[in-house]
Amino acid sequence: MGLVIDLSAIVANWKTLAAKAEGARAAAVVKADAYGLGAERVAPALYAAGARDFFVALASEGRVLRPLLPEDARIFVLSGHMEGADLNGLIPLLNSPEQFFRDRALRPKGAFGIQLDSGMNRLGFEPGEWAAIRAEALAASPALIMSHLACADEPDHPANTQQLAAFRAMTDGTGVPRSLSATGGILLGPDYHFDLVRPGIGLYGGEPFGEARPVVTLALPVIQTREVQPGESVGYGYSWTATRPSRVATVAAGYADGLARALAREGRLQLWAADRAVPVIGRISMDLITVDVTGLAEVPPALEILNARQGVDDLAALSGTIGYEILTSLGRRYERTWL
Repeated sequence: MGLVIDLSAIVANWKTLAAKAEGARAAAVVKADAYGLGAERVAPALYAAGARDFFVALASEGRVLRPLLPEDARIFVLSGHMEGADLNGLIPLLNSPEQFFRDRALRPKGAFGIQLDSGMNRLGFEPGEWAAIRAEALAASPALIMSHLACADEPDHPANTQQLAAFRAMTDGTGVPRSLSATGGILLGPDYHFDLVRPGIGLYGGEPFGEARPVVTLALPVIQTREVQPGESVGYGYSWTATRPSRVATVAAGYADGLARALAREGRLQLWAADRAVPVIGRISMDLITVDVTGLAEVPPALEILNARQGVDDLAALSGTIGYEILTSLGRRYERTWL
């Protein structure tokens, strides 16, 4: 199985998003192993392109990247200072008074940032908590103050302006670099950019960044082909029955590899042989998918499920999820190649 990741496309997407936030530093979100595409390859490529700020979810993710990036690269940890975390060389984004006092007690000189809750009610100091600790926190010289937008992929959602106002109210006059926007926020315009932006899904070719260059190609090897006669059925539950003489190819991938059974639920999932689409038939099983290749003059050694014609958001739409989940679910059995 071949999962090909185009690092040059990731870099191009980063540069395009950075250009949309002129005047702000452009960071890169590389949490969850760079959304499943290999943070150990992606982060150095983005550093070489000019990125100096990287965001991970957990300290353990940052520990993997720290030896791979020069000292001037800053690695921010979104979960903050969790008990027992090794934060040497990392910058925790402190999310609560408890984390602040723990961090200052254990790392009185260590770099840190602050995460505020501007209305998402997920992570960060609530306004009252921040007001009570603001003076002490600012005296300790945070490297960054950030928050996160809940509805940035819906430009007209009223929550965007509400969160922007709340963030300004909590941070105006602090004299500390600020960050509010990930990919969706960048696209909302300059009012949301502040000093640093944090592109994530847009780097990897996903919505809402419609200009993104495709990043991922996934080709599934054909294990076997067979002739199926009218009236014969294929796969678990016999959910597909041939109405004409058919040729069926079985490819090596399934829900154990992040290709959920729901992808085939409406009978619209296709694989690709060069520029020819061929329909998936029957159910997706743990390790195998069956495809009607009757229309092909010759069956290639592999069929593509992700390419420039059918991207992660297309698969997400078929299975009722989002592109983030498709990317981060791609299994470890794929042989990965980075271009």
